[in-house]
Amino acid sequence: MSKGDLERYHSFSRRAFILGGLHLAGFGILTGRLLHLQVSRQDYFATLADENRISMKYLQAERGQIVDRFGVPLAVNEQDFRAFLIPEQSPDLEETFRKVREYIPLSLKDEERVLRDIKSKRAFMPVMLRDGLSWEQVARISVNLPDLPGVSIDEGRMRAYPLSEATAHLVGYVGLVAPAELTDEPIMGLPGFRIGKTGIEKYFDKELRGKAGTSRIEINAVGREVREISSIPGKDGDRVGLTLDAELQIYCQSRLAQEKSASAVIMDAVNGQIYAMCSTPSFDPNNFTRGISAEQWEELLSNPAAPLTNKAVSGQYPPGSTFKMVTALAAFKSGLVKPDHRVHCPGYMEIGRDKFHCWSRGGHGSVDITQALAQSCDVYFYDIARQVGIDKIAEMARRLGLGEKHNIELPGETPGLVPDKNWKLGHFGKKWQLGETVVSAIGQGYIQTTPLQLAVMLARIVNGGRAVKPTLLHMLGTEVKSQPEFKSLGISPHHIELVKKGMANVVNHPKGTAHASRIDDKSFQMGGKTGTAQVRRITAKQRAEGVKNEDLPWKQRHHALFTAFAPLKKPRYVCAVVVEHGVSGSGTAAPLARDLMLKTKERDPAS
Repeated sequence: MSKGDLERYHSFSRRAFILGGLHLAGFGILTGRLLHLQVSRQDYFATLADENRISMKYLQAERGQIVDRFGVPLAVNEQDFRAFLIPEQSPDLEETFRKVREYIPLSLKDEERVLRDIKSKRAFMPVMLRDGLSWEQVARISVNLPDLPGVSIDEGRMRAYPLSEATAHLVGYVGLVAPAELTDEPIMGLPGFRIGKTGIEKYFDKELRGKAGTSRIEINAVGREVREISSIPGKDGDRVGLTLDAELQIYCQSRLAQEKSASAVIMDAVNGQIYAMCSTPSFDPNNFTRGISAEQWEELLSNPAAPLTNKAVSGQYPPGSTFKMVTALAAFKSGLVKPDHRVHCPGYMEIGRDKFHCWSRGGHGSVDITQALAQSCDVYFYDIARQVGIDKIAEMARRLGLGEKHNIELPGETPGLVPDKNWKLGHFGKKWQLGETVVSAIGQGYIQTTPLQLAVMLARIVNGGRAVKPTLLHMLGTEVKSQPEFKSLGISPHHIELVKKGMANVVNHPKGTAHASRIDDKSFQMGGKTGTAQVRRITAKQRAEGVKNEDLPWKQRHHALFTAFAPLKKPRYVCAVVVEHGVSGSGTAAPLARDLMLKTKERDPAS
């Protein structure tokens, strides 16, 4: 071998050795990495593989019941048969829809919803066609399942409301989850899952729906369910017990239904518990859980009496003469008006160039506070309001619970309005006028109140001046709601007794404006205050023609109000009634309040 060949040989051997070493090093690294992955991290990758083939499925819990104070069911769960469709098993959706329509109602709206659900889910996931099926409809579908590929029947639960219209505004109803209501909670995507839409159902929705259970399902490579590995049951929703008396509520609703549009609240003046809260006209909440038709929905929306509105907490009205107790207490507290103050009423009061009339054109003569309340003399309250001013009246009104939300356990509560000088300046950029104080003194002008606020106002007066708060909650789950201590409002007991005496005379004195609605039972005599809130003034021309308020179109007539308490000696119950466009507080609202108070005595829920 020549010298040149020898050098080439040694050079090749070195290169081969280096290349072999590199190959050996790479193989060693690869072998070490494989050993690390397969031995050291075996548990990690085994777990990861399990997780990739295991799906978590959420199981809907039983929705909690809603009951009254005695356990009478107000919202329950009933057996519900539902039809489902697995899209991938139905080769022709249009044909499937056509065949299903032969056995059960399936509207165009239902079909549109099904198609939306199909687009948002995998083809093997079931989509609800229709719920609320009758046994006859289930039988029709079941017999014809061979001709309905992909269709199946399942048993679930549907919300039902045994008292129907009587508790619709309070209990509310549930409905399918709207796109705007979707959250990150996986249970929201379950077929047919419903949430509270109004009333107690909405306010306590999370407590009522409970906690979803889970099921670990093995799925194959394409995501199809193979078997259930394990499951954890959910927690059923809490039972919500209300302070309502179902029988009293039914009576209240039926009694109010005799009017075109009205509302009422019956409340415990001591602890604030609501025994009945009604608004008429009402609606059947079961229609919403079963699926309300377009015609029914349009009928509810177009009704001028607003059946979907809970007027007891959302309706805002001038309080009329039911506000006069506020004016009196504000005047006495200011010290500018003495409790023995008397006013001569000739039937009007002149302030500058304006003349403010009393409802009694001939006047009431000389009256003190008890006579002024009993006969609802407007001039007396014009006089004391002129002395005390709007700001002090507004302060007392707020102290008694007007012009604010009470955070009762219902959505939709409105605050009403108690105006003062700053309010007008801020809203209109104008100064408050004396004439506005005068009309505010008798509950007219800008003042707006709800029936609930009127009940709270009266309760705070007759319970001795304690800041009672209204509540509908008696029990949540197994926990009974504790009774809070209500602070004193700092109102003189002497002033309160004078006002109570005046309200007692409203009903029980022969000259009282509600004497015709008195309760003869001496152990349960009623006190109260009539109110007529002007909606539209009768013009001078109409008055000359003899037109009366009841002759006007319904929407232009006065509202009728009455606030009542009983018994006189130790008041326990208060009631506020508002009849929209009812013309007369004494003629329309007072008899209603009397009947409601008598029924309350019969039930005696506080005992």
